[in-house]
Amino acid sequence: MSRIGKVPIPLTSDVKIDIKGDLVGIKGPKGSLSHALPRGIAVERDDANLTVTRRNDSKEQRALHGLMRSLLANAVEGVTKGFSKQLEIHGVGYRAQVKGKAVNFSLGYTHPIDFPIPDGIDIKVEGNKVTVSGYDRQQVGQVSADIRALRKPDVYKQKGIRYTGEQLRKKAGKSGVK
Repeated sequence: MSRIGKVPIPLTSDVKIDIKGDLVGIKGPKGSLSHALPRGIAVERDDANLTVTRRNDSKEQRALHGLMRSLLANAVEGVTKGFSKQLEIHGVGYRAQVKGKAVNFSLGYTHPIDFPIPDGIDIKVEGNKVTVSGYDRQQVGQVSADIRALRKPDVYKQKGIRYTGEQLRKKAGKSGVK
C-alpha cells in the first residue's frame, strides 16, 4: 500500500466536498477546485476525513494513488489556508509595481514588462519583494516561475528575480588574457 496514499485527509467544518462519479469538487472560504479521478482510483468521505483507495496493486495504480491523495490534500489546504510564494528583485533600478490587473516590471530591458495577473491569483509588491498568493498550489507555483523567468538570476552579477531564500553561488568572471 502507498505510504502517502493511505493517509486520510483531515477536513474542517468549512470545507464542502462534492463527489460525482469521477469528479471531486472541493469548496472552501478561499475558493473552489475540482479534480478528475483517474480510472481505478476512488474517493470516500467519512465523518471528518477523506480517504483515497485504488482498485489493484499495479505500478500505475500505485503511482496514481499517492498522486491523487497529494493533489486532493493540496486542494483542501488551498481552499482553507491558501498558498503563497515570495520573490526578491535584485539589481540597480530593478523594480515592480501593481497597476490594475497587471504588474509592471522594470528589469533593465529597453522597455517595461507588463505581467497580467491571472484570475485566482493575488500579487503584492512591497519594496523589492513580490508576493504571489492564491488557493491553487499549481497556479501559484507556475505564476511565480513565470515571473522569475522574466529576468533569471545572474550568477556573475547576482542580479535578477529569485525566490526568497534561494542561494546563488557567485561565479568568477573571466580573468585577463595572458
